[in-house]
Amino acid sequence: MSNTLHYSPESLQDLDETFDYIAVEKQNPIAAQNTIQGIRSAISDLRTLDNIGVKVFLPNGVETPYRFVRYNNYLAFYRQISSDVYIDRIIYGKRDYISILFGQYKNL
Repeated sequence: MSNTLHYSPESLQDLDETFDYIAVEKQNPIAAQNTIQGIRSAISDLRTLDNIGVKVFLPNGVETPYRFVRYNNYLAFYRQISSDVYIDRIIYGKRDYISILFGQYKNL
């Protein structure tokens, strides 16, 4: 059975911003292309593998519906419902992803 991937507008924007940052700010378009390909490859594993990656918990220990898969320092946050996989955000791992995903919970 194959899962269907659904990219949110925010996740597509995250990919665009990541590419632009590496290609323009860091002046390395080859690294930018390789990074985006690596992220998309890690995400593509979700087509055939269910619920892989790390579960995401709030600081107070409450489990969220999210998991993430990693490519280097980038985390792709997703939710899986049956055979539909929703890619909600792609965030640089050193950022405060709890605050980005669940802003109101950042002080827990």
